[in-house]
Amino acid sequence: MAKKKETVLVVCAHSDDQILGPGGSLIKYAKEGKEIFTVVFSYGEISHIWLKKKVSVEIRVKEAQEADKVIGGSGVVFFGLGEGNFKKGIQERDIKEKLKKIIKEKKPFRIFTHVMDDVHEDHRVVCNTVKEILDEIDFKGDLLGFDVWNVVDIKKRHMPKVYIDITETFNLKMKALNCFKSQIHAMLIPYVISYISSLINGMKNECKRAEKFYKIR
Repeated sequence: MAKKKETVLVVCAHSDDQILGPGGSLIKYAKEGKEIFTVVFSYGEISHIWLKKKVSVEIRVKEAQEADKVIGGSGVVFFGLGEGNFKKGIQERDIKEKLKKIIKEKKPFRIFTHVMDDVHEDHRVVCNTVKEILDEIDFKGDLLGFDVWNVVDIKKRHMPKVYIDITETFNLKMKALNCFKSQIHAMLIPYVISYISSLINGMKNECKRAEKFYKIR
């Protein structure tokens, strides 16, 4: 019997977060033959308030799927929660059970999600939700947190750090980010943060570029 692929799961708030944060690492894992699966809590349609919701959702989904192909991913699932209203949506739509089911089916050895002190409330809610679920099911794998907006560490300063060399995959990460053409205006700051931090993290680890994560559990 063929050995089942190891799975890496990403759980994030918006459809570009999985590339801005661990994109280079995901590409590296995909090249190693691992399955990459992404769960996105929202469509992020309010970034296109001038468009009808259906049109905006179609744009965001298409961009995420294109980026997923670039990184060698195996699929993206959207929960479709309203931005800025995650807590209510999680309760009303039984999101914890849906995510729990995905985790049990995929059996990832490593999960990436947002850090708990991210400046964006939606990011914090996603992180706390993932942590609660993993505690409930006694998850044995790694939970690594990534930054999107933070420039400095706050609550997570004491946490062990994990660095992944993305020297060989950085250009593909940038190509994947370029799939989100509708988000160019909103992604400028996190794009720059991602670019600069990869250089700084690389210098700390004697490589050209690296991504930094915090071992939450």
